[in-house]
Formats: sequence, C-alpha cells, structure tokens
Amino acid sequence: MEPLEGYVDWRKRPAVGGRHGGMLAASFILAVEALENLAFLANASNLVLYLTKFMHFSPSNAANMVTDFMGTAFFLALLGGFLADSFFTTYSIYLISATIEFTGLVLLTLQACIPSLKPPSCNLSKTEAPCLEVSGGRAVMLFAGLYLVALGVGGIKGSLPPHGAEQFDETTAEGRKRRSTFFNYFVFSLSCGALMAVTFVVWIEDNKGWQWGFGISTVTILISIPIFLLGSSTYRIKVPEGSPITTVLKVVAAATYNTLKSRNASHVVVSMDLNPSYASQSSEGEEVNSNKKLSNPSRTLSHNLKFLNRAVTEEPNHEFLQCTVNQVEDVKIVLGILPFFMSTIILNCCLAQLSTFSVQQSATMNTKLGSLRVPPASLPVFPVLFIMLLAPVYDHIILPFTRKLTKTETGITHLQRIGTGLVLSIMAMAVAALVEVKRKNVAEKLGKMNSAGPLPITFLWIALQYLFLGSADLFTLAGMMEFFFTEAPQSMRSMATAFSWASLAMGYYLSSVLVAVVNKVTRHFCQVPWLSGSDLNQYHLERFYWLMCILSGVNFLHYLFWACRYKYSTLT
Repeated sequence: MEPLEGYVDWRKRPAVGGRHGGMLAASFILAVEALENLAFLANASNLVLYLTKFMHFSPSNAANMVTDFMGTAFFLALLGGFLADSFFTTYSIYLISATIEFTGLVLLTLQACIPSLKPPSCNLSKTEAPCLEVSGGRAVMLFAGLYLVALGVGGIKGSLPPHGAEQFDETTAEGRKRRSTFFNYFVFSLSCGALMAVTFVVWIEDNKGWQWGFGISTVTILISIPIFLLGSSTYRIKVPEGSPITTVLKVVAAATYNTLKSRNASHVVVSMDLNPSYASQSSEGEEVNSNKKLSNPSRTLSHNLKFLNRAVTEEPNHEFLQCTVNQVEDVKIVLGILPFFMSTIILNCCLAQLSTFSVQQSATMNTKLGSLRVPPASLPVFPVLFIMLLAPVYDHIILPFTRKLTKTETGITHLQRIGTGLVLSIMAMAVAALVEVKRKNVAEKLGKMNSAGPLPITFLWIALQYLFLGSADLFTLAGMMEFFFTEAPQSMRSMATAFSWASLAMGYYLSSVLVAVVNKVTRHFCQVPWLSGSDLNQYHLERFYWLMCILSGVNFLHYLFWACRYKYSTLT
C-alpha cells in the first residue's frame, strides 16, 4: 500500500491507499449530513411561524427574513469551500462549522426557553393593543443565533460533499462509479434529514413548543460531531493548495496587462506552442500540484477563451504576473462551468415558488387522507419522499441499464443528467399551471371564487407537480455536485462544488424579486396585479406558472447552447 500523493490522514500523516477512504469513510459523512440537514430544516421550514407568533414580526417581514436566512446559509457554502481549498481542510472546516452552528442553536434555544428573552406575549388578533416587535438586545440575540446557524450551515454544505467525494480513487473506473453513488446517496441523506424535520420536529414545535424544536436541533448537530469523528481513522483528507481566487485573479490580471502591452511586446505567447518544461513550472519554479488528469507536462494552451492565453509569457514584466499553462487552463475550466451554474438558478427559483404558493393552494383544497387531515405545511413531504424513492432506483436500476445501453462508464453524462432535471422542472411548472386551472374551475363552478372555505378537490393534485420537482431536484442537484467536483481543478474542487448551493441561494433571492416584478408589470398593464391580495382565488397564479414554464424553457435553450459546446476536461 503506497502513500496517496496530496492526501493525509486526520493526524496529518500521509494517507495510504486501501487503508484510507472508500465507502466506509463516506458512510460516516452521509450519516452526518442527514443529521445536519435535520437540524437546519427543522427550524427553517417553520421559521416564519416563530418570527410572527413569538417575535411579532409582520408576515411579509418574516417571510423576507426567512428567505434572507436561507439564501445566506447557502451562499456561505462558497466561503466554506474557499477556506477548505485554500487554508484549512474539509475535515477542519466541518468541525469548525458544526461548532458554530451548535453555538447559534444554543442561543436560539435559550431565547425560546426563557420568557424574559422574548418580547411580551400578546394577542395577535387584537388591533387596539399592537404586539411589540422584538428589539434591542433580544433582537441582537435572535439574529446572532440565526446567522451563526447560517454561517455554520454554509461551512458544512461547502465542506462535506467534497470531503465525501475525495474518499474515492478517481484513477480507477470502480472508484469513479462509487463516487457517483456517493453523490446520489448524499441527496438521499439530505432527504432523510428533511423528512424528519418537516414531520416529527415541526409537529413538536407546533404542539409542544419551540424550545423543544430548537432543543432537538441543538442535540442533533451535537450528536453529528462525534459521529463524524468516529470515522476519522478512515478518512483521506486533501491537503489545501492555496487560494483558487488568487489564481483566477492572477491569470485575468496577467492576460489583461499583456494584452495592453502586446503591440510592443513580441514575447507574449498567443500560439499553442510552449516549452513543455516551462508549462509545468510555477512562478517560483515549483511543480504545480494540479488535477492529475490535467497536469500532463505536455499540456498546451487551448483555443477557447484565447484572451487568457496572453497570461503566459516567456519574460513577464512582473514576477507576480508569471502564469503557467496549467494555471491558465485551470482558470478556463472554472470559467467554462459558470454558465451551467447560471442555468440552474431558474430551476431553484421554481422550487422556491412552489414551496410557497403550493402550500397556499392546498389550504383551499380537501386535505383529508381517509380520516387523517394533513396540514398544508407538510406538503414538502411529497418531494422528499419522491427523492428518497428515486435515488436508489436511479443508482441501482437506471444507471446500470444506461451503462449497458451506452457502453460508457457514466451511462448518463453529468450534463445530460442536469439537462434532464431542467426538462422535468419545465414539466413541473406546466403541471402546476394545469392543476391551478382545474382548482379555479371547481371554485367557479361551485360559486366559491370569493369563499375561503375548502373546495371539494383533493390536495393530491398538488402532489403531481411535486413528483416532477422531486425528480428534477435529484437529477440536477446530484448532477451539479458531481459535475462541478469532477471537472474543476483539484485545487478548486470544494469551492466549485459549493456552486450547487449558491445556485439554491440565487433561486431564493430571485423568487422574491420575480414576484415583485410580475406584480409591478401586471399592475401597469392589467390594473390588477396577478399575485396580490388575500384571496388566492383572485390571483392569476396559473398565468404566473405558465410564465415560469416559458422562462424555464428559454433557460433550457440557454443551457443547451453551452452544453453542446462543452468539452469535458476529464474522461467521464
């Protein structure tokens, strides 16, 4: 058993193949992610109620706060990925982030337990004595707790997926197949945690008190830390290789500077020919530790993004601006995957819209399943269950079948998988529009367009759109994480994988902006906004869903434009 280059164990000794890594190591990470997602979503999924009922924020302000909280948590995954690539390890970032999230949850639990740390209780229905919104030190404690949780969640989301993926040997076909399985079951683990969060913990919060809900989350994230540490002896841990952002900025700066000087500087390299020995040297003369598949000494400058080729010079004017071919090509890879990151934002916007409007739709429908009445807030159970069912089916049935059919290692390429998710999201929005038309037709036929009472139509119609959305989420999220991890240079993998979470954040932010823009435009042209008022029957929600369907279709064409031109940096 030989040492693994670029990897160490938890004691910082060289990692050894056969002893470190593999599915056993990854299983600890999958278990930890299920617990972490339970702790995060248990509160996030029901946080609007806590902010309005106990902190006395208005519903609109509370909804915006939750959107900001969720978006910030996912955006901070980029910070976690950056730190894991640059200065710390994914192992260290998880432990630090879990401790930060635990601290935030302790603050929230204490505030929920101690009456003096909350604003005075009041009756929200009485307008003569308005409820006092949380303020001063109490507000500081609330937001400190929330954003410590967001910071911790961001660090965990940015470190756990790449830490798990690094456990597999990418130089073998079997290792790459197991890595693909890991990403499928990572989404499965997310769903396991989410299922417990939106059922058991939400019920505890609503019926036993928020102090119990926060307490369960606090204990859960605390338990996840020793479970993670139990796997320490099995982990292979990638050694940080320096700031990926510095490399990107250096190449762009060098290309810009040399372009401005190119008219008088004949030594700028703009062709494909370069001394191979120079290509593999860094500015200090050290060998660049890059992706093994990409660090071929004979690697030459590619024809795409030719502007960046000017960053490579035989005699740079400044030592800082000296770039290698490997550095330039690595930056091209990172810039090349950005269009795919942008193409998934609309899909996540659809997810955000359906998670709000679909709950309101189901509240006007018959929510009984036999003698059981299902709370509308429990609707997220449907996509979670679909993902939990589809993930094993995809990994054990669909993938082996496509591998035999195509006679390729992956069966379905990463971009084909993401594209499938985008198509399913288009279908989800079309189904959502048709279901809303059906719901309003029932209301109109029975003369209940102005009635708040439940309609004689089962809420299971809403489950149809969740079937497509759950499938889209499985294909796209797992596909994105595997694509970004596999294609990115080894020194940038954690940060690149975090693009998957940043896309979710952008979707949350864009959803709020989109509703505001649609209302403003329709108020100007139609006098009555499509999505305004307290009566959902007066909304033109079906038009909004058709608009989202069209936007998703246009976005898919944009995705195809880039996907058809993309050349994988690795054999997949």
